[in-house]
Amino acid sequence: MNPPRTLPSKQAIADKNVKLEKRSLTILTELIRFVRPYRWQVIAALAALVVTASLTLSVGHGVRLLIDQGFASRSLTQLGSAIGFILTVTLLISVGTFFRFYLVSSVGERVSADIRLAVFNHVIRLHPSYFETNGSGEIMSRITTDTTLLQSIIGSSFSMAMRSALMCVGALIMLFATNVKLTLIVMASVPFILVPILYYGRKVRALSRQSQDSMADVGSYAGEAIAQIKTVQSYSQESQEQVLFATQVEKAYQIGRQRVMQRAILISGVIVIVFSAISGMLWVGGSDVIAGTLSAGDLGAFVFYAIIVASSLATISEVMGELQRAAGATERLIEILQVESDIVAPSSNGVSLEEVTPQIEFASVTFHYPSRPDQAALSDLSLLVEPGKVLALVGPSGAGKTTIFELLQRFYDPQQGSIALGGVDIKQCEPSQLRHKMALVPQQPALFSHDVFYNIRYGRPEATDEEVVAAAKKAHAHEFIDNLPNGYRSFLGERGVRLSGGQRQRIAIARAILKDPEILLLDEATSALDSESEHHVQRALEELMRGRTTVIIAHRLSTIQHADQIAVLDRGRLVDIGDHNSLLQSCELYQRLVELQFKQMNSEE
Repeated sequence: MNPPRTLPSKQAIADKNVKLEKRSLTILTELIRFVRPYRWQVIAALAALVVTASLTLSVGHGVRLLIDQGFASRSLTQLGSAIGFILTVTLLISVGTFFRFYLVSSVGERVSADIRLAVFNHVIRLHPSYFETNGSGEIMSRITTDTTLLQSIIGSSFSMAMRSALMCVGALIMLFATNVKLTLIVMASVPFILVPILYYGRKVRALSRQSQDSMADVGSYAGEAIAQIKTVQSYSQESQEQVLFATQVEKAYQIGRQRVMQRAILISGVIVIVFSAISGMLWVGGSDVIAGTLSAGDLGAFVFYAIIVASSLATISEVMGELQRAAGATERLIEILQVESDIVAPSSNGVSLEEVTPQIEFASVTFHYPSRPDQAALSDLSLLVEPGKVLALVGPSGAGKTTIFELLQRFYDPQQGSIALGGVDIKQCEPSQLRHKMALVPQQPALFSHDVFYNIRYGRPEATDEEVVAAAKKAHAHEFIDNLPNGYRSFLGERGVRLSGGQRQRIAIARAILKDPEILLLDEATSALDSESEHHVQRALEELMRGRTTVIIAHRLSTIQHADQIAVLDRGRLVDIGDHNSLLQSCELYQRLVELQFKQMNSEE
C-alpha cells in the first residue's frame, strides 16, 4: 500500500496562537485602512445607528405612558396617545434600521472585495520561493473563505456589536435615571458577565485560528487529489484518498465543534447570569410597587431598559465569538499582505532595456534554492550567449539546466556572481521589462481555462484577432484549431485538457511567436511527442527561433547538433562548452550522453 499523502506541517500554529492571544482583537484595527475610503458611508451608518438606538430607548417612555396614563387612569384617549407614540417610534426605527443595515452591509461587501483584490494583487507579484513553502490551497482559502468571513463581520456582526454597545450604555443611563437602587442590582451582575466573555473569548479566538487553518488543509488536500485525478484512478487509490480526506474533514470538524462548544457555553452562561439579575431586580422592584414607593409605569420602563441591557450583553457575547473569528481571518490575510517579495525593482529608475542587445552573460554565478540552502543548484557558473546564437544546455537530471532559466527570468537572484543582458546587470532592470524581452516554451506548456484566443493572446494581450491567427499559422496550429468545435472560440478546459500534447505545445509556441521576444527559452518541447506531432512542433520551433537569441534545454540529438554552442553541465557546474564535434573529442560526459541518445534512437527504431 502506498504511504498516505501528508499535508504541510503546522508546526507554527501554537506560536501563532500565543501571538494571537497577546494581540487579541487589536488586529482588527488593520482593517481601518480598507474601511477609510468609505468613511462617509460609515459615518452615515453610525448616524442612523445613533438615531435608531435613541428611538428604541424612547420606547421605554412609551411603556411608562401606557401603564401610568393609559392603564392606571383607565382613559382610552391616554391609551391611544401612548400606543400612537410607540407606533410612530417603531416606524422611525424601521426606517433608520433600513439605512443602517444597507449602508453597513454595502461597506462590508466593498471592503471584502477590496481586501480580496489587495491580497491577490500582492500574491501574484511575490517571488516563486514563497510558493515553495505555502500551498496554493491555503492561499486560496485566505483569499476566498477568510475574506467572505470578514464580509459577514464588517457587514453584519460589527454593526450588531456597535448597536448593542450603544443600546447597553443608553439603557444603563436610563436605568439610573429611573431607579438607582434597582440599577445597582443589575450592575452587580456585570463582573459575572465579563469573566466568561474574557475567559471563553480567548479560547474561541485560538480555536478560530485553528479552525480556519484546518479548513485550508481540507481545501488543499481535495484540490491536490482532484488535480491528479488520473493518477489517483490509474493506481486505484480512490478508496485511500476517500479515507485520508475523511480524516482531514473529521479533524476540521472536531476543531469546529470545540469552537462551537466554547461559544455555546459563553452565550448560555451570559443568559443565565443576566436573567438571574433581572429576576432579582423584579423581586425588589415588585416589592417597591406593592409598598407604593415605585409606580407601575416606572417599573415597566425599568424592566424594558433592563431587558435591553440583557439582550445587548447577550448579543455582544455572541458577536464577540464572531469578532474572534474575524481576528483570526484578519491575521491570516495581513500575514500575506506583509510578505515582501525577494525580487524587487531597483529603488531608483531602472535601466531601460529597449536598446540593449540580447546578449546573455552569467559571471561566476552560485545559487542555492531557499528550500535547499545546503545544496548548490549552480556553482561558479560562467556562460556567454552571443546575440542571435543558439546555446544548448545538456546534462543529467539535476545538472542545473532549469535553474539557468529561472535565474535568467529573475524568479530568483543568485547568492554570488551576476547575470547581465547586453552588459546590463538584470538586477538594475524592472523585472517585468526584463521578462518582456523573453518568451518561455516549457516542456509541459501552461494553458488556461479559456478559449484559444485567450491562450495565444496571453503573449500580447493587445493583439488583434488577425495577429493571433497569423501567429497560430506560423506555429502550425491553425489547421487543428480551425477543426475544433468553435474554432478559436473553443474552450480548452482546465490546463488545456481537451488538447493533445502536441497541440498544447503548438498553442504555447503560437503564444511565444505573438509575443515576438528577442530571447527565446526552450525546454525542448519535442522530447515526449509522437513522430507526427514532433514534426509539426519542430517546424514551428524553427520558425520561432529564426533571428533570436535562443537557449535550449536539449534532450534530442538533432537539437544538439544544430546549436551554435553546447554547454555541458553536471551538478550545477559547467563541465565543458563547444560545438558538437569538439565536445565529442574533449568531453567524456558529453560522449556518454550522445551514446545514450544513439542507443535510445536505435531501440525506438
